[in-house]
Amino acid sequence: QVQLLESGGGSVQAGGSLRLSCAASGFTRSDYYMAWFRQAPGKEREGVAVIDRHGSARYARSVTGRFTISKDNANNTLYLIMNSLKPDDTARYFCAADDGTAIMLFNPAEYLYWGQGTQVTVSS
Repeated sequence: QVQLLESGGGSVQAGGSLRLSCAASGFTRSDYYMAWFRQAPGKEREGVAVIDRHGSARYARSVTGRFTISKDNANNTLYLIMNSLKPDDTARYFCAADDGTAIMLFNPAEYLYWGQGTQVTVSS
């Protein structure tokens, strides 16, 4: 059974940094995408960053140049380093993984496995 467990959220001032972690377990295949999504109150869940099994990353335009997604395959851990945080980055951040069939990589419907999320709050 696949399990994803996020950690590392918190409250920071604008311009600050945070690192989110997602501990993954239970995968039986390696050809899957992992991603970070976020959801603010009253808004739809949106894709932030995606990484494939080779380490190739893609980012939403709103975070390009500020966020970095990476994966430690040896420890089955996904990371999101967030720099130059803005109040608009305030949201609950979720780790997600697909089952190897995702096509629209920033569409949450493409992902089968989800963590419980971790809250990020950025104050101005």
